[in-house]
Amino acid sequence: MVTRTLQNVLDGYKFKGKAIILIGARQVGKTTLLKQLTKNRNENILWLNCDNQTTIESLSNNSLQNLRLLIKDNKIVVVDEAQRVPGIGLTLKLITDNFPDVQLLVTGSSSLDLHNKLDEPLTGRKIEYNLYPISTDEIYNAEGLISVKERMPQRLIYGSYPDVMFGTLNPEKALMELSNSYLYKDVLEFDGLKKSTMLYKLLTALASQIGGEISINQLSNIVGLNNRTVEKYIDILEKCHIVFRLGSFSRNIRTELSKTKKIYFYDLGVRNAVLNNFSPLDKRSDIGAMWENFFIAERIKYNQYNDRYVNSYFWRTTDKQEIDYIEEYNGELHLFEMKWNNNKRNTKVSNLFVKTYNPSETNIITPANYLDFLI
Repeated sequence: MVTRTLQNVLDGYKFKGKAIILIGARQVGKTTLLKQLTKNRNENILWLNCDNQTTIESLSNNSLQNLRLLIKDNKIVVVDEAQRVPGIGLTLKLITDNFPDVQLLVTGSSSLDLHNKLDEPLTGRKIEYNLYPISTDEIYNAEGLISVKERMPQRLIYGSYPDVMFGTLNPEKALMELSNSYLYKDVLEFDGLKKSTMLYKLLTALASQIGGEISINQLSNIVGLNNRTVEKYIDILEKCHIVFRLGSFSRNIRTELSKTKKIYFYDLGVRNAVLNNFSPLDKRSDIGAMWENFFIAERIKYNQYNDRYVNSYFWRTTDKQEIDYIEEYNGELHLFEMKWNNNKRNTKVSNLFVKTYNPSETNIITPANYLDFLI
């Protein structure tokens, strides 16, 4: 059992008058984490699985009398996969406001406020965190330094979903099941999307271009959809925690690219499953892009789990000067260049950027030193 970093964080918020909301993709470990949070508790616990139609109907009835009958004498109420319940935000608000001795623990496999307007009803009444596939820091804490180093090459190929790393199926089979049975399903449920073939084409195009600037026009031509629909699909993929976007950093230099974006996958195993490419690292032509994706995704986990609120960017100019990854933290800029080859650890970053913006630090990230920034 890998103890998730958020376990201690969320445990500290229990019974403080706030609903605890845990967001993350399917199969990332949300339910397991909540079971650990409620383990060995003396209080009565009500577990509501919103994949069950009767549960959905019960939570859709917003009367206080119905909620009293439902909650009864339970002191912890777990609402699992809450995004399936229409109007769930109002229901959770009523529980929080009228049952002060009850701790709400809520999970969602997509951004709950997309359909259910969770943010507005629960303003000031919730603590929200994202749960991601298992992080480098979590592996280190569970298994130690040697294990986290040994696991890294396999995580680049197969990713870090719990069932992929520790389940009984071989990693390729587990990833195919995960992608086809859960991730695509959640995405297609948004707004009744039915064009699974178009979604697959879009995912394939995005998976082939990690680390590169994204052209909506080009994606539209590949997929066969108009620009607005492609933008909508990407937005849904982001809300379902499959991909994330980086915007470009631009302030002073005329030649800076100011409106372009790059898209990465939260988990490289999912990305490689989309491409059906599980080749060993020494046979891959995309290892540089994979290493860049891996480090940035792991850094996002590190920042969020440690409550480091950073703005994240990349930087590029029309004459192809670039910085892979930039963090703006407490008014200071921190630069990261990713190099898979350890021999390139002395690479110099753009002198133009350094002279113009005077960053507080520049880092060349290789397999030899990446752990210094993730644990």
